Amino acid sequence: MEKNSNIEMITGDPKKAINKLSLPIIASMFLIFANNIIDSIWVAGLGPQPLAALGYITPLFMIIVGFGNGIGAGGNSLISRFIGAENRASANNAAIHNLILSVIVSIFITIIFLAFMKPLLILMGAESVLDYAMEYGFIVFAWTIALLMPPIVGGAFRAEGDIKRATLPIALAAIINMILDPIFIYTLNMGIAGAAWATALGPFISLLLMFYWIFVKKDTYLSYDFKDFTNDLTMYKDILVVGIPASLEQLVLSVLTIFVNFMLTIVSGPVAVAVYTAGWRIVNIGMLPAIGVGTAAISVAGVAFGARKYENLRVVARYAVKVALIASIIVCIILIAFANQIAVIFSYSESSAQLQPLIVSFLQLMSLFILYVPFGASAGNVFQGVGKGTISFILTTFREFILVLVFAYLLGFVFNMGEFGIYCGMLLGGGIGSLICYACIELYINKLIRSASNG
Repeated sequence: MEKNSNIEMITGDPKKAINKLSLPIIASMFLIFANNIIDSIWVAGLGPQPLAALGYITPLFMIIVGFGNGIGAGGNSLISRFIGAENRASANNAAIHNLILSVIVSIFITIIFLAFMKPLLILMGAESVLDYAMEYGFIVFAWTIALLMPPIVGGAFRAEGDIKRATLPIALAAIINMILDPIFIYTLNMGIAGAAWATALGPFISLLLMFYWIFVKKDTYLSYDFKDFTNDLTMYKDILVVGIPASLEQLVLSVLTIFVNFMLTIVSGPVAVAVYTAGWRIVNIGMLPAIGVGTAAISVAGVAFGARKYENLRVVARYAVKVALIASIIVCIILIAFANQIAVIFSYSESSAQLQPLIVSFLQLMSLFILYVPFGASAGNVFQGVGKGTISFILTTFREFILVLVFAYLLGFVFNMGEFGIYCGMLLGGGIGSLICYACIELYINKLIRSASNG
């Protein structure tokens, strides 16, 4: 198979490949979350109610992001395995299947979200801020194709090791959002609708850039020439076998957020939801090093698995955890040390000043959650890389939805610890679940190595 520098990198030393892929991925993910943070900062100036409305929309928004990342992971996994097996023709065909699937899924999700947004928001307990939530959500969900397709197309770029093209459009989207937010919200006096338009237009422009590379410039390693396309239902299935479970993982996380919002509404009201919305977004940023390293592991693990180099697969899993854990410890210390300064960005206006001490307390406690993420994220992404998306989904569901939610409910309500108990339960459940996930990937890789030795 003819190789370029990107392919040589992705098929070479697993440690070097993870190092080279991780930093741009972390940077791009930081910019994705920066879009949400920027919205929160500017919307916070409108008062606690619009900020709380953003908190209710966020889980639904993250479902879309999750489907994009999930289908992208499925395409990444399949294409990487073909590249590892040195089958370029099938890799090209898989990339086109990935693109077609992204359009179909985008249309389907747009229809579903626009049709069921209002009853979902009411079910989530957002009646007190329903008008704000509907105003923001309708605009964002109408542009689902712009939000969902870039991470899917980016997954194909990552599979061929072209990390520049996978990350540059996301950076462009973030910059556009940064510029448009204050203009739309305050200068044009569009309020929360302005934040929604800024969030949607950035990714749309980045998607146009990706299409330019693929269909106009045509200088990607993978070919998207439909003349060579052979429709293969098995490829759609292989992408979805990883993509659907990976997408559902984000759905599980979003549903968890919905339940947490609901529990906080019961014990403390909308102010607690606003605090959780702001604080959890900062914690999510702190998770990015671990998630970025894990995402890089999908491509490297897929190549190793396709080439049947199972020892490299073990290197991928262990090295990913090591690098991510070191980074997570550093981030955790920074967030705890600068919690007061960080909280100011969400409480700079007179109407939101009451949130600052509450956000500080939240950050100083929940930053500890970041320390567990390297184990669960790395394990789940390696499973996705080898095509075992269902296992990753089961482990994520067990960790995030069952353990985290059960412990949060027990400490918050059964032991009557209220808001503090909910947060402590999330920490306890997440820690136990993440360690179980990592134990499972070690057992799976050991089984592969033994089978190869015996074979």
